[in-house]
Amino acid sequence: MRKTLIRTDQGVVARIQFRLPHSIWADHICLVGDFNGWDTTAHPMQRNSNGEWYIELDLEPSRRYEFRYLCDGERWINDPEADAYEPNPYGGKNSVIFTDLPEEEGDSITDRG
Repeated sequence: MRKTLIRTDQGVVARIQFRLPHSIWADHICLVGDFNGWDTTAHPMQRNSNGEWYIELDLEPSRRYEFRYLCDGERWINDPEADAYEPNPYGGKNSVIFTDLPEEEGDSITDRG
C-alpha cells in the first residue's frame, strides 16, 4: 500500500494505491469499505504486468477507513499492509487505513494543480 498526499486546485486528497500479491488466487477482486458504503462491486481491482492486484483511490486526508477485499464474490480477505485491524460485527476483522501521512514514512506530497 502506498499513500501520497496530492495537492489539487480543490485542496489536498490522499491518493492510496491498494495492492495485493500475485499469489492471491482469484478471477475477480473488489475493494470494499466504508469509503464506498461497503458496495461489493464499486471498486474492482486490476492486475498489473507483475500479476499483482491493484487499485488507486483518492480519499479524504486525515481520516480512518475500514475495508476488506472480496475475492470472486464470496471470500473476504484483509490487507497484509493495513495500518491496523478492527473487529467487525460478523466475527472477523476489517483492515484499517489512516489517510494521514506521518513524516517518518517515505511517502510524499505532490502538487497537481
